[in-house]
Amino acid sequence: MIYSAEVQHMCPVAKGAYHGPAPIPEEGKWVQAKEIGDISGLTHGIGWCAPQQGACKLTLNVKNGVIEEALVETIGCSGMTHSAAMASEILIGKTILEALNTDLVCDAINTAMRELFLQIVYGRTQTAFSEGGLPIGASLEDLGKGLRSQVGTMFATREKGPRYLEMAEGYCTRIALNKDDEIIGYEFVNLGKMMEAIKKGTDANEAMEKAKSHYGQWDTAAKYIDPRQE
Repeated sequence: MIYSAEVQHMCPVAKGAYHGPAPIPEEGKWVQAKEIGDISGLTHGIGWCAPQQGACKLTLNVKNGVIEEALVETIGCSGMTHSAAMASEILIGKTILEALNTDLVCDAINTAMRELFLQIVYGRTQTAFSEGGLPIGASLEDLGKGLRSQVGTMFATREKGPRYLEMAEGYCTRIALNKDDEIIGYEFVNLGKMMEAIKKGTDANEAMEKAKSHYGQWDTAAKYIDPRQE
């Protein structure tokens, strides 16, 4: 340690009481976090890239400072899916400090990691007041039975109006219109259910029909249109 001449000639003054850091809530406990190993919690957050072309939702389950579980969801950029594949291998087993200072391949994923780091070390996790936190694998529950991210895709023009392309329930095959051509419902295919049926040997067309459902005032519609062709 090097001290300047001014500091070397100062007389020592006692520091006084040391109160330590303010406690933060972690998995149902109040913790004075002094080291990375003191940090635990599950949380999620959003990151974006510099051109704001794509976004990443990152979910981390941290136990004793180490990332034990990671869910990486991306949208808006084809290259991000490959970056997410690499990030899923990179993140697990690292401390959150290591992960913060690791190139996670994609700027959006790096930004998401930064935002999560702030949540986690300030005690703002989703499990701050949940005793024992959540088990490893908890993030998969957000994906549902088909293990697919919840995605919404809508397209609209002033000239032709809106088109529902994909809802959280699934891929939209038709939208229902009333007599004034206003949307009053939609038909969708649950792709997770469809793929599960196909894997079990069901014919693809049959599997698709069985995975179809609809929402809204479907039965009272004046007409139905394909949002991708009409």
